[in-house]
Amino acid sequence: MRTTTVTVTVPGEDAGEAVGAGAGAGPVRLFCTDHGGEGPPLLLLHGLAGHCGEWDALAARFAATHRVIAFDARGSGASTRRPGDVTRAAHVRDVLAVARRFGLAGPDTVLVGQSMGGLTALLTAAAHPELCRALILIEAGPAGPSPGLPEQIGRWLDSWPVPFPDVAAAEAFFGGGPAGRAWAAGLAPGPGGLHPRVDRDVMVATVQENAHRDLWDAWDRVRCPVLVVRGENGTMKPEEAERMRARHPATRTVVIPDAGHDAHLDNTAAVYGEMAAFLGEVRADGLRHGGNGGNGGNGERIVEPTSHRRTTS
Repeated sequence: MRTTTVTVTVPGEDAGEAVGAGAGAGPVRLFCTDHGGEGPPLLLLHGLAGHCGEWDALAARFAATHRVIAFDARGSGASTRRPGDVTRAAHVRDVLAVARRFGLAGPDTVLVGQSMGGLTALLTAAAHPELCRALILIEAGPAGPSPGLPEQIGRWLDSWPVPFPDVAAAEAFFGGGPAGRAWAAGLAPGPGGLHPRVDRDVMVATVQENAHRDLWDAWDRVRCPVLVVRGENGTMKPEEAERMRARHPATRTVVIPDAGHDAHLDNTAAVYGEMAAFLGEVRADGLRHGGNGGNGGNGERIVEPTSHRRTTS
């Protein structure tokens, strides 16, 4: 699989505004990874404080059947570290900019998001149905508000023993295994060891909207087929997934065994299997009916068979 990296610049408004403001600030650079591939596009959105490298294992599996693009969200990874606007609306604009840059702004694109990236994908699908053939949400849904979330995220980031002395120490702190390796890979060398590529105040500002609102209104505007993926040991409640399915019948919900909030990392093979089956059905249904399609399930399916990692957002 050949990958290339591209930087997409999103124009800003009224440069100089504070982090978290709703009106923009200067241009934002988004670091994107093009995994190549042929077929319907997949646009992958990572969770809070993560990076697009989290998707590498899934992207390698899908590159044989899909065009796969991932990017670092504003405020994270190699993208602009301190953007002036970290609202959900700004993140949606970033999805549109990346889709346009890679020629994905068409009816075949599938948005895939984990945690906070899933909320961005949900909002994009609700506001821009022409962009989204199907939606895959991993440990992400419209429930809220969550008044304690900003403080929780602040405490979580404060618990990181920065700088990490080496990669092994970072992997161990983040729980080991594939997920621990992915989180450690998101760090960067600096004085005394490895440092995060996010700032605490930016991440806390990014979740402020979640403290005051839910997204059920947006969920009710989603028209495409949806796959909701919960980790067996994740933070998404079964009741939320069931309510999503009840309000949008073209929704399938599945549970991934031996997986937490980072289900795409904890059990990549199972997540790939569920995604591939769902996408195959969406494509077949579209060919039969000449448009968006897909069948919801009649209940949550459990796929047959903790740590300092991100537990929410």
